[in-house]
Amino acid sequence: MTLKTFGRWKMLAVAAIAAVGATAGLGYALAQEKLKIGFVYVGPVGDHGWTYQHDVGRQAIERQFGNRVETTFVEKVAEGPDAERVIEQLARTGHRLIFTTSFGFMDPTERVARRHPNVRFEHATGYKRSANLATYAGRFYEGRYILGQIAARLSKTGTVGYIGSFAIPEVVSGINAFMLGAQSIRPDIKIKIVWVNSWYDPGKEADAAKALADQGADILSQHTDSPAAMQIAEQRGILAFGQDSDMIRFGPKAQLTSIVNDWVPYYTQRVQAMLDGKWTSGDTWGGLNTGLVHMAPYTNMPADVKAMAEATEAAIKAGTLHPFRCPVVRQDGQQVPCEGNGTLSDQQILGMNFYIRGIDERVPAAN
Repeated sequence: MTLKTFGRWKMLAVAAIAAVGATAGLGYALAQEKLKIGFVYVGPVGDHGWTYQHDVGRQAIERQFGNRVETTFVEKVAEGPDAERVIEQLARTGHRLIFTTSFGFMDPTERVARRHPNVRFEHATGYKRSANLATYAGRFYEGRYILGQIAARLSKTGTVGYIGSFAIPEVVSGINAFMLGAQSIRPDIKIKIVWVNSWYDPGKEADAAKALADQGADILSQHTDSPAAMQIAEQRGILAFGQDSDMIRFGPKAQLTSIVNDWVPYYTQRVQAMLDGKWTSGDTWGGLNTGLVHMAPYTNMPADVKAMAEATEAAIKAGTLHPFRCPVVRQDGQQVPCEGNGTLSDQQILGMNFYIRGIDERVPAAN
């Protein structure tokens, strides 16, 4: 080896050692810095429904992990280009774990995730996944089957009203599960549906509730995010079901129960996985038996109706009752192929775009 070659080798070796030292220092710094976590919300944190419950989960993260984490949220983000800009900004500002919490955020989340492979993303209610993009949701249809049974037992007019947001499979399957539960008690039950084409619009939701009550619905259900329908039910002296959170304070005489989404266990588990370096992509679809979905107290109903609801809830948790047990018949009379174990498969439920027999309306085109 010549002196010149040795000198060059020595310089490279020194540089390599310096690089290792710098990397080690960086690793130590990363180990000590806070994990920045971002949340993207479609509605305001004060909607008392969907977004409110997700923010309860965010606050639980801060309480549990303290100064090991730093959380950020952006509320009232429109689905589409606005969402992509918000998600991109979070990724560029050091957020290493980002939760996007509306179905319409799916494609924007996927695009940003491709551009930032070192950031971990989690999308609520979607189905697109990758190495750094996971999905999570609740089996809300399980709770809706219980609501349908209660409605069938308590409706005096035989007509229930349902306020829908968008005609996506999650909402359509919820309407069908509600109706199947109702038909298991009262085959002649009727359902009227009003679509507001929004997740959160208290004015539209209130107008829809009034219209349904005017059409003879004496029980209201909803797949929208504000307590507006519950408030109208309270004013009109009829009954209603809450959505996403316990809405009893908005209808103390009206609320029968509410489907409650509890994101706290999921969020804390996923953050812990990040802190431990064990985060992996996957799909979580939790139901009543996991606690991700649970029912608010059964109120404003006779003891026998409460007992029926509790028994149905217990059966669903135990796996002895499935809302979409076969046969399931479409409104055109065609029987749906039974691709599960005596039930519709998860994929069939996740892609549901039809109404069951007994619903007289038509599924609108999804927006």
